[in-house]
Amino acid sequence: MSAHSKKAIQLARQLFKLSLENGVVAPERVSGVLEYLEKSRPANPVMVLRAYRRLIATELSRSEASVEHAGEIAGTVLQSLTDALTAKYRRPVTAIAVANPALIAGLRVRIGDDLYEASISGQLAALANAV
Repeated sequence: MSAHSKKAIQLARQLFKLSLENGVVAPERVSGVLEYLEKSRPANPVMVLRAYRRLIATELSRSEASVEHAGEIAGTVLQSLTDALTAKYRRPVTAIAVANPALIAGLRVRIGDDLYEASISGQLAALANAV
């Protein structure tokens, strides 16, 4: 990795830290960071923006739970999952419903790198791997 790349990544990390408010990405702060970048024009601005975007996207994915479901899912179930995941991860989490008929029945929840499998297709796959 070149010295220019290291400096760009270091700046992106500093800007990322400035984008957080109480450990959560704050849209107003992100806007401020982008305004700063537009005015200051750092060396390798594209590299800085790409690294910054990756950091922001990774952080946002940690606060969004994708709830795959085979059939209908009630709003109360999504709210219960939101509450439980918010308590577990100690940060605000939003549950987003995503229809996936391949699950047959049950749920699959993805949040960041974590996967919670409670579907029939997941159980059948585990059974097939065990045999």
